Amino acid sequence: MKAWIKIGPLLAAILTAPLSADSTDARCDIYPRGSDKVSAMIPCVFSQRQGYITIRRSDGVKHDLSPVADVPGDFRDNEGHPVYRQSDLGDQGLVFRFPNESVYVYWSTSIFNENAESSPTAPFSTRDYDATTLLRCRAIDQTEFANCPAGILRMEDGQASIIVQNQSGEQFTINFMSDYINAGNRVVKATLNGDTWTVTIDDQEIYQVPLAAIEGG
Repeated sequence: MKAWIKIGPLLAAILTAPLSADSTDARCDIYPRGSDKVSAMIPCVFSQRQGYITIRRSDGVKHDLSPVADVPGDFRDNEGHPVYRQSDLGDQGLVFRFPNESVYVYWSTSIFNENAESSPTAPFSTRDYDATTLLRCRAIDQTEFANCPAGILRMEDGQASIIVQNQSGEQFTINFMSDYINAGNRVVKATLNGDTWTVTIDDQEIYQVPLAAIEGG
């Protein structure tokens, strides 16, 4: 089903920021039509020039997309089939709806480098952060917690910004301020139980953040 998207000036600037260069390395998650399970998570190269888009996937598939005049987000592939671009991923990437599959293009490729790092908190290290940690994390429909790596930037008065890499490889920041907790482009619900914050993101992901991680000591 075709989705119409109204993109404001700020969101448009975010979406176009990675595209100023001719091409950029990216990550492509492939979903067969009608499925909510990813069939492949592979490196790809995203290119854009004068509105024309090319996605070169490491599995050998190449998507050449031509814009449909005067219809933002509408394209035709090299076989003339309709393709729709959506901004569901916010500043993390773009979604392309093909007739037989959806391709989620993420700007972050750090998940492919995890095995090359010896630290369990990779890609975060104390070279760049005040501390690193593994946060207990899970999807809202999961019962068991996994571990998500995080880098911590501490501030005065027990405040901190914690950059988290979730189970899908996306990175985002949770800000623990004196009078609020928020996360860029995300809806946050947070409760303090004893010495641990339970943070729910977009009603989809849950993170447990100890006060010790925020305040240090």
